[in-house]
Parts: sequence; C-alpha cells; structure tokens
Amino acid sequence: MSYYFAKTLPCPFEEGLARTVAALKAAGFGIITEIDVKETFKKKLGAEFRDYRILGACNPAMAHAALEIEDKVGTMLPCNVIVQDAGDGRTEVAAIDPVASMQAIDNPRLRGPAGEVRAMLKAVIDGL
Repeated sequence: MSYYFAKTLPCPFEEGLARTVAALKAAGFGIITEIDVKETFKKKLGAEFRDYRILGACNPAMAHAALEIEDKVGTMLPCNVIVQDAGDGRTEVAAIDPVASMQAIDNPRLRGPAGEVRAMLKAVIDGL
C-alpha cells in the first residue's frame, strides 16, 4: 500500500499551490500550518531547493472524532499535503493516505474516520 496519492498539474507552482489551498478549503479542510521548505533550506542551510510547501490540512470534525477514539492520534495530525515544482511548468500535489498512516496505531476504531478522510483528500487531489 502506498502511503500517499498524487497528481501532477499542468501549471506553474504558485497557481498549483493556490488551486490546492482553495480545493482543500472547499472540501472542509483548514490549512493550520504551512512550511516553505525552499525558504527554510535557504535560511537554515544556505542551500537552494525547488519550490516545495508542506500544508498541514485539518478537517476539524474528523480530527475531533479521531481524538475522541485515540488521544495520541494527534501525533499524526494534521494531514500533510505537499505542493512542489515538478519542472517544465508543472506542479505535483501529494497527500498522505490516512489509512496507511493509521495502520501504525493498534486501534481498529480509527479505520472508519481514516477511510472518510482518505476519501475526502483523494477527491481533492483527483479534482485538481
């Protein structure tokens, strides 16, 4: 089982990022963290890197349901979605598969919420 699902968009990075954020918000996810990997590597390492953002996407209702089932599941939240420059005017968007990540937790009650979030994130990625 793959731990992510992805799609490559035929658009530049900034457009792909904006489309991804808008699609996540339309699907009920808030962006609670955003890490600019390119800027961080430049500042901390003096290293050049392609445009690469890590978005921490969270659906509050689903996070609440998961935390009610397993209080330590917060160590795996929010769901990370990456947006990166794929070159040649293309942008790749990839999201964690929550079903795959929840397999690390020995609590079968999490399968339901993880499956729901998976379907929601996959619909966002597929719809881009």
